[in-house]
Amino acid sequence: MLETLGSLTSSPWIYALVALSILLDVFLPVLPSGVLVITAAAAAAAAGAAGPVPVQAQVPDILALLVTAVTASVLGDMAAYRLARRGGARLDRAIARSRRLTRAHERLGTALARGGGALVVVARFAPAGRSVVSLGAGKTQREVKEFLPWSVLAAIAWAGYSIALGYFGTQWLGATWLGTAVSVIALFAAGALAAFVVRRPTPTPAT
Repeated sequence: MLETLGSLTSSPWIYALVALSILLDVFLPVLPSGVLVITAAAAAAAAGAAGPVPVQAQVPDILALLVTAVTASVLGDMAAYRLARRGGARLDRAIARSRRLTRAHERLGTALARGGGALVVVARFAPAGRSVVSLGAGKTQREVKEFLPWSVLAAIAWAGYSIALGYFGTQWLGATWLGTAVSVIALFAAGALAAFVVRRPTPTPAT
């Protein structure tokens, strides 16, 4: 799969592919948006190490990749948030069947209002955490001003981390495939840690 993705990084279409994957993975968390971002950043690092040759103009630009990833992440978050906020019987039943979303309702109801939006940032790294938080924030009727800033911060943190992994991993390890593989493992490790933090029960204040 990494070879197939690598062949796409020399085309400007990589930006559209990255944006589409990030937009949709709030609804389909199985999409490899993180792998795409890492692969594109690794290709940019490898081209930069090769020297100032014309092909460099064809590979992803790091700043453009960051802007694309952040913008797509925020737009996807807001789409899920709006969908959940408007509600509907079908969505209510789907959420009721999900323990993750039910737990999100319980935790996010007060967390965002009390400035606990750091949960949004942490959850962005967890598998399906973005979906849980975005739908949960909408379902609990949080205001846009309570959710959007944290969504932007989460997008910057996730995109910056993913791009840094791919870019510096390739520079340090000296091989695109090895740097990408190690970077993907590091991304999954961060996701596992984030999932642990999100699932950890909220301490009950002493009375």
